[in-house]
Amino acid sequence: MDKLLLKMSYDLVYTPEEMDKTLFSIRDANDYPVLYTAIIEDVNVFITGDKDFADIEIEKPEILTPADFMAKYL
Repeated sequence: MDKLLLKMSYDLVYTPEEMDKTLFSIRDANDYPVLYTAIIEDVNVFITGDKDFADIEIEKPEILTPADFMAKYL
């Protein structure tokens, strides 16, 4: 499985210094820049074990736990 993950494509993205703080609400304000960056960089899938992201309903990116990602895509 590790070899399969290495074959998957990915891009490095960077968090902008200025952000629109109205795209979504999140319990932990420190997590806002992470998801904000994923949104503006047009990320397809956002993989996280942080439960603060579980209640956020957005169209894209798809927010998955590592286990959900593996079950769906691997």
